[in-house]
Amino acid sequence: MTEENELSLSALSQRVNQLEQKLDQVIVLLSDVYRYSPLRDYLVAGQFKQADQETTRVMLEVAGHRSQDTVTPDDAMQFPCSVIQLIDRLWVQYSHGRFGFSVQKRIYIELGGTDDISRIDMDVLYATGDRLGVRANGEWLEYDQLNFSLEAPEGCFPAGWWDSPYGAKMTVYFAARLIACGLY
Repeated sequence: MTEENELSLSALSQRVNQLEQKLDQVIVLLSDVYRYSPLRDYLVAGQFKQADQETTRVMLEVAGHRSQDTVTPDDAMQFPCSVIQLIDRLWVQYSHGRFGFSVQKRIYIELGGTDDISRIDMDVLYATGDRLGVRANGEWLEYDQLNFSLEAPEGCFPAGWWDSPYGAKMTVYFAARLIACGLY
């Protein structure tokens, strides 16, 4: 086999993998329409607080937990990428690109965040919180203090899912998962 044929075969293999991932996402959506319809409906209506709460509910259901207090950082590292990607696409689409996990991931990386779970850089986390609008004047905001409109800072939502008794550790672990899932 020539080098050119090997390169073509490699490119074809990569494209097949990409198409398989997209097909998996479509299958998840079709098989779980009941699970994602309320989230989509809230987003379409611009009801971002309800959409945020529904995002948390869906993610807890998928993770097999009743409460965020029982979700561990290790659980976050195992969360299905297909669900993260689907939820992200809904948020990005219906917020016109302002909100979503991919927006949060981009901002986190821009501010120096990495997928290294062995290192918690509080300066990066504070800067990320400030930029996402979940921190103000050096303090983390209470959930009800957030601006649940399209005027909220870019990347602000989903926000509720990030609330955890594990604090910074959960944030770093879930951010690493977003990076591993290859969100755009």
